[in-house]
Amino acid sequence: MLKKEALLLIPNVLKVFLENGQIKSFTFDGRTTVKDVMVTLQDRLSLRHIEHFALVLEYSSPEQSHRFLLLQDKQPLAHVVQRTHYHGMRCLFRVSFFPKDPVELLRRDPAAFEYLYIQVGT
Repeated sequence: MLKKEALLLIPNVLKVFLENGQIKSFTFDGRTTVKDVMVTLQDRLSLRHIEHFALVLEYSSPEQSHRFLLLQDKQPLAHVVQRTHYHGMRCLFRVSFFPKDPVELLRRDPAAFEYLYIQVGT
């Protein structure tokens, strides 16, 4: 039985958990890639620059604390979900690397800076 916040509860629908507590759902087929979801998230969150962000799978095991698996842009979602949805993983939209100059990010894309701030401020 899958946990309430598991990666896939409805066939061909991926839930992505955002740092602000929202959940965005995406339908996918065999051709949908991680990059497709990233582009849609960029639009839905009004972000201009997403190069610092990525989709990651979060999971934990009894022996270890939370771990994150960074998803590659070209990975098909169907393949990712097929391999992982039975393990109680969650898909998150997270910072994949911190910008060299956060002030520059603030100038270029205030919405991306705010999302970054929410994530690192907690």
